[in-house]
Amino acid sequence: MREGVAVDDVLRAVARQLAAWHAEAPRSREVDEQGTRDALSSRWEAGFRQVRALADDGAVPEGGAEAERLVRRYLAGRTRLFDSRIEQGRVVDGHGDLLAEDVFCLDDGPRVLDCLEFDDHLRHVDGLDDAAFLAMDLEQLGAPQAAAYFLARYGEYSGDPAPPSLWHHYVAYRAFVRAKVSLIQARQGAPGAEAAFRRLVSTALRHLRTSAVGLTLVGGLPGSGKSTLSGALADRLGVTLLSSDRLRKELAGIPAEQSAAAGYGEGIYTPEWTARTYSALLDRASALLSSGESVVLDATWSDAAQREAAVRVAERTSADLVALHCHVPGDVAAARLCTRAPGASDADASVAAVMEAREQPWPEAVSVDTSGSLESAVARALAAVRPWGTGQAPVFRRPYMEPG
Repeated sequence: MREGVAVDDVLRAVARQLAAWHAEAPRSREVDEQGTRDALSSRWEAGFRQVRALADDGAVPEGGAEAERLVRRYLAGRTRLFDSRIEQGRVVDGHGDLLAEDVFCLDDGPRVLDCLEFDDHLRHVDGLDDAAFLAMDLEQLGAPQAAAYFLARYGEYSGDPAPPSLWHHYVAYRAFVRAKVSLIQARQGAPGAEAAFRRLVSTALRHLRTSAVGLTLVGGLPGSGKSTLSGALADRLGVTLLSSDRLRKELAGIPAEQSAAAGYGEGIYTPEWTARTYSALLDRASALLSSGESVVLDATWSDAAQREAAVRVAERTSADLVALHCHVPGDVAAARLCTRAPGASDADASVAAVMEAREQPWPEAVSVDTSGSLESAVARALAAVRPWGTGQAPVFRRPYMEPG
């Protein structure tokens, strides 16, 4: 790795080996106990206490307070996720200490040194956590792309449906464990250990920020560009997109592209239908959020009561809520409504006019002018949703799957 040699083939082989190993690894109730949310929380909290005790004045090191907050917030809302990992048999008696120096590249394929033996409980881990150890080490060797490639191949070979937030969380945990070791070495006078500690804490913090589960509301009147922005934003973040227009027709048993046009408050657009649609939208979002999936919700969000319900979902799932309010000059919206192709939305100019008259103030939302380029609107949205950056290239959004 340090010599810059291409190692994709090696990492692919190691990922395949690790996935096969995990498929045959022992599983038991004792093993499962170490994969619960509470067990992971206990390990994090023990590490926080140890790092504070090792600090020069007993204070939380730089970045430590934010790391503690992000860890607790992530774990607090992910009961469904960690329960599902155990139900899926993802917690195994694994390797427990997989570092790059444990992998030897031979002519007939890579070899991995024996697993950690001095404490069985340290081997009882989620398989993704086991893989994250090597990914973290690859990052420390200056190869973040190789780390992401390895985790992607592990997910492929293991058939693991884990959300990206979970592998970011596990990479952060492994970086923090190594940071703690570096801090101990620094207190013993080891050269370079203090710098290694700071670097590892920075790595942990970066992944914890990226792992944060988010609920983004994208609203606005018909013709405001909210659906276009929602799709582009979900693609850029690689998260699930749920649309009220599509869900409304799904509930009515109508194909999304089939017209159900009606006057304001009529047909499938009565207050009762709208309440049912928003309730289902938030129920699905809640299930996804508690499973570690971030979600973009595309709807008008013109009713304050609907927005308050979304706030309650975010609070219940410990998700970061960001609201974006799309707007354009009236003539631009009118032109869009007149020229857009048939689709999931049935609103025309007359419906939009009534909605505009009834729209309730949304002061907490970030205003996004979509009259310019889509790129500029996405940049404005990203600055609000991920102020520290996304750390990833554009990707296709994760396909929506009905939560089990």
